Amino acid sequence: MRKKVGILGGTFNPPHIGHLIIANEVLHALNLDEVRLMPNATPPHKEIQNRVTSIQRLTMVELSVQDAPMLKVETIEIDQGGTSYTFDTMELLRKRELQTDFYFIIGGDQVEDLPTWYRIEELIQNVHLVGVPRPNKLLETAYPIVTLDIPQIDLSSTTIRNRIANGETTQFLISDAVRDFIRKEKLYET
Repeated sequence: MRKKVGILGGTFNPPHIGHLIIANEVLHALNLDEVRLMPNATPPHKEIQNRVTSIQRLTMVELSVQDAPMLKVETIEIDQGGTSYTFDTMELLRKRELQTDFYFIIGGDQVEDLPTWYRIEELIQNVHLVGVPRPNKLLETAYPIVTLDIPQIDLSSTTIRNRIANGETTQFLISDAVRDFIRKEKLYET
């Protein structure tokens, strides 16, 4: 029997409750065996802010999912380093796990950008793309994606970083373990 695995990529700088809601909702809506949160090493479309290392971001993701057994961490892009292209990563995963069908989860903002993705035509032949809504973003595309209607939370890692820099609360927005790690490492302070 083939395994069904969701992949939720991102910078996770830091990971927050919005990431966990998306992963959990897709897990259950598509009856997946697990969803892996996959931090990028160097994303092609985004600059990593605030001098946070890839290992610190990975640690925060591990802390975020430690109490959710069906949410896992995928380290393939951190392990490889360099710029991370989804097509290349998914090809490596498909070769490593021949009995797995992968579901790559993207937000509404990424759906708009699909035409610019590296080797998108080949990617859509090899993985299932799952689009989840984000506030004020449509899930309209010519590409064959699975769209899900899940609860939306208008929260970003930028909001979390700004709150920490301003000494404001992040309670319920990030896990206590992630908050403790951020304090210990003195991340996102001004």
